[in-house]
Amino acid sequence: MIVAPGTAAPPAPSPADDPSAVAGAAAGAVGLVIFDCDGVLVDSERIAARVQVELGARFGWPLTEEEVVRRFIGRSNASVREQVAERLGAAAAREWEASFTRLHALAVDAGLSPVEGLPEALDRIPLPTCVASSGSHEKMRHTLGRTGLYERFVGRIHSATEVARGKPAPDLFLYAAARMGVDPAACVVVEDSRPGVEAARAAGMRSLGYAGGLTPAPALAGPGTTVFTDMRDLPALLGVAP
Repeated sequence: MIVAPGTAAPPAPSPADDPSAVAGAAAGAVGLVIFDCDGVLVDSERIAARVQVELGARFGWPLTEEEVVRRFIGRSNASVREQVAERLGAAAAREWEASFTRLHALAVDAGLSPVEGLPEALDRIPLPTCVASSGSHEKMRHTLGRTGLYERFVGRIHSATEVARGKPAPDLFLYAAARMGVDPAACVVVEDSRPGVEAARAAGMRSLGYAGGLTPAPALAGPGTTVFTDMRDLPALLGVAP
């Protein structure tokens, strides 16, 4: 489903039935599709939010899922660590991060799947692709490996640990485009977080905001972004013929 920028998510036709939505999302030739990882390729954001809420209760910083989404989702480990340190101190932040890494890995091993409809969408997209995520390479090897997606992107995976500034700064997406040899204006970013779509805009890239996860559609909507709720619509949004 396509969601008009700045609105909630009412029923809408599929992109295949709405050529104007497709043109608005990916006008011009697409040279590279840049995928976020968590919440776009793998359905891990719910796991991450649950673990962060648990850690907040343990460390004395009560957090709701909505607060976790607003503060942490889509941001780098360094950003989360800085926020926790500001609230609870540097030692607590280090312990929080270590606990998150361990608990998140256990939860991933207990049950993680690709985002619904994503593998089928990938099968239909003939365009060059890569991954650019706030997560570490170790984390992505784990989550993508557990879901059978790692081999689809091996050699084309980029982490915020490789750049000076994480999302919402444009550094990671510009780095990924440069490594792939594609002009930023020819890139389309697939994201599920507000920092992610803001980073795409700052990089001069078009973006497709997936609102089928934790981040609500209005938080993703904005200039150069088409919001959608079903990964099966992704090929049409990229202008791929049925």
